[in-house]
Amino acid sequence: MEPIVQFELSNEFRERFHEAVINCDVDFIKQSLEGVNSADISTLLYEFNSEDSKYVLDLLDANIRAEIINDLDEDLREKFLKTFEPEEITQIVYHLDSDDAVDILNELSVKNREEVIAGLDDAEKEANILDLLRYEDDVAGGLMAKELVKANVNWTVIQCIEEIRRQAENIQKLYSVYVVDDQEILLGRVSLRRLILAGDKKLIAEIYDSDLISVHTYASEEEVAQLMRKYDLEAIPVVNVHGKLLGRITIDDIVDVITEQAEEERQIMSGIAGDVEEDDSIWDLTKARLPWLIVGVLGGFISAKFIGIFEDDLLRITAIAFFIPLIQATGGNVGIQSSSIVVQSLANPSAFGGGMLKRLAKVLVTAVINGLFLSVMVYVFNLITGGDLNLSLVVSIALFCVVLIASFLGTITPLLLDKIGVNPAVASGPFITTTNDLLGLAVYFYIIHLIL
Repeated sequence: MEPIVQFELSNEFRERFHEAVINCDVDFIKQSLEGVNSADISTLLYEFNSEDSKYVLDLLDANIRAEIINDLDEDLREKFLKTFEPEEITQIVYHLDSDDAVDILNELSVKNREEVIAGLDDAEKEANILDLLRYEDDVAGGLMAKELVKANVNWTVIQCIEEIRRQAENIQKLYSVYVVDDQEILLGRVSLRRLILAGDKKLIAEIYDSDLISVHTYASEEEVAQLMRKYDLEAIPVVNVHGKLLGRITIDDIVDVITEQAEEERQIMSGIAGDVEEDDSIWDLTKARLPWLIVGVLGGFISAKFIGIFEDDLLRITAIAFFIPLIQATGGNVGIQSSSIVVQSLANPSAFGGGMLKRLAKVLVTAVINGLFLSVMVYVFNLITGGDLNLSLVVSIALFCVVLIASFLGTITPLLLDKIGVNPAVASGPFITTTNDLLGLAVYFYIIHLIL
């Protein structure tokens, strides 16, 4: 096995490599990339157009070429694959695990997909791919790979080891061996450590562990991610409704799922609708950002009209207007903090095991402490700076009430959205901010009307 070369993409190397590609300096390109990790080569290829990148890939071994293309961003890879002939994509698919191969095939047109599959000369690989194409991308069946090592419960240890040797070339990551009966029903697993320490003639039935977590093909990717994260699993087997072993999902696929979910929630919480990236078209970026910006503008318009209702009060006591930004900013910040914590907690199914009332009581106590501290701080600051005593009292009371309301709203909104099947991350962005702005103003002016 060749050692992995530490790779650094400096400006000097980028320019020299680009010059080598233009001049078709094959020796420099091969020597520069020898022993370099495929993920680092993928990073380098982002600097070039599809034609130049393809030229570089054609100089590399087929298995390295397949790994590099598999590492590329999905949108870029879809454009990149258009420069390949179907027979070239067939070679890429041949050197990938079945789940990664299916991901690439799903990015092709139906015609190209069928041509690629027809070009495979490995009947087992073709059967595995055709089986996986039946499943949606966001369920366990669509995430699983068919490549695994399984042993019959009646085998001996030496028979199992021979099976591992036979499958060694097809399986890149081997964590354990799954144990099945004569009908391929999953019974458990046996670790490699137990296999090595057990005698050659010992039966698998005597050493396998039946305490095994598995998922059905229809389980959602979120459910799979939760299980693997909760039980710290490196791989999880996938079975059908009858318990028959069909494949396995490895941790690298789940990391991708978790990353995608985090990016999606971050965009939603920022007020961006849809999955967009910086290199997307202007129209796509506009469509993703505009809806929540419109909501924010409408909220600001309503706030302006609301303030107009109290125009007479503002004319009599102009200092009232000085504290409007304070009330709105505090309410928005408190609401976002509360909703963000709840959204994060919802990723753990047991986060609210103590009951809703207990959760709300905890939120209330926290809000009271924060509200008291902030309102006292604002009151003291107003007195020090020579502010009106009555107005200072009104601002502090209003601020305390706004903190309580914003905390409650920021907690209850994502929980309600989650109950009705809407992504709770929606509550952590402009929705909470706009709502709390309006409520904060209402509370502020109502208290002013009562006291002053």
